[in-house]
Amino acid sequence: MARKKVSSVPNRGFRVADQIQRDLAELIARELKDPRVCMVTLNAVEVTPDYAHAKVFFSVLTGNPDEATEGLNAAAGFLRNGLFKRLHIHTVPTLHFLFDRTTERASDMNALISKAVASRAKDDEA
Repeated sequence: MARKKVSSVPNRGFRVADQIQRDLAELIARELKDPRVCMVTLNAVEVTPDYAHAKVFFSVLTGNPDEATEGLNAAAGFLRNGLFKRLHIHTVPTLHFLFDRTTERASDMNALISKAVASRAKDDEA
């Protein structure tokens, strides 16, 4: 029976993903000059077990999410190079930026709930 290789450091993948998220946020804020990428928040980073690829989920406060996705993916090589200088790991993952609609959906759900509560309160008064 084949044994699954167990990492000698528990939760290393999560810690690497967390460090990538922090370093990327700093690189984007300080060194990225692309006008399509402004007011970006990095929500999460998922790294493959072999550290070859990382999905970076982000949201935007202002601006077009599609343009921000294009800008971030265009700058992925530059950002990966910046991570290479900061991280002390053998393989720095290839970055894939994905727009995260979670906050957008949460806002829509809150609006629906508020509307339902207001309509129920109106029905109770009548």
